[in-house]
Amino acid sequence: MIVPSRYLVVLVTAMVGALLSGRVSTAVAPMPQVREALAPTGKLRVGVYPGSPTSMIRDPASSETKGLTFDLGKEFARRLNVPFEPVEFRQIADVLEALKRGSVDFTVTNATPARANDADFTAPILGIELGYLLLPGSPVSALVDVDRPGIRVGVTEGGSSHTTLSREFTHATVVPAPTLKVAVEMLAERKVDAYATNKAILFEMSDQSPGSRVLDGRWGVELFAIAIPKGREHALADVRKFAGDAKSEGLVKRAADRAGLRGTVNIE
Repeated sequence: MIVPSRYLVVLVTAMVGALLSGRVSTAVAPMPQVREALAPTGKLRVGVYPGSPTSMIRDPASSETKGLTFDLGKEFARRLNVPFEPVEFRQIADVLEALKRGSVDFTVTNATPARANDADFTAPILGIELGYLLLPGSPVSALVDVDRPGIRVGVTEGGSSHTTLSREFTHATVVPAPTLKVAVEMLAERKVDAYATNKAILFEMSDQSPGSRVLDGRWGVELFAIAIPKGREHALADVRKFAGDAKSEGLVKRAADRAGLRGTVNIE
């Protein structure tokens, strides 16, 4: 979900109350039928895409794989006592389509109302600011400069920023990129004047784009939550319990820190 900053506290409180209503206590070790519902193939298939610390990144020096979705999926598989199987896709839209089909069992993503039609979400576990990445010489220097005639704003194709800005811009042109790698190339080649997504991704892109900077301020906040396919409602309480435990036990923070995730906001 993308929300303006001033509505964040009220919205999170409402979402938590709605999502946790009717929650029942579950044992630490899930019942066999719960395990079967959450990992029907005998493995927990975790949908990830490369380039985002909220999903999965690889350390170029050590080749170590990490990321919020990757680490939480691995830990949830351990608690379910099933093998962990990361399933890699090109972009978040592909992960969500796989989740809708039931060909992956778990991911962490921005919990929008539209996505809730195709997947079941826990309460939010992390908030991340939304912003813009600029190269030197960009005609954009402040948030108010973005929605103007002639301004080209790159977005991740099929992502929530793509949907939101396509609806909200009245003058600027939205230019979708099929992958984050292509997004970096678009910036370098000056095919866009700014790139819009959550700041966790923007800072990763900035590291690969010499001279670039993440614009001060934010145009919204994404609320990240764990998602599982529809049709597994009788096991959803276990997933929600894991989400709560992951926050209270510090698993979310450790995964975010390990991945170098930046741009987070407090949603307590």
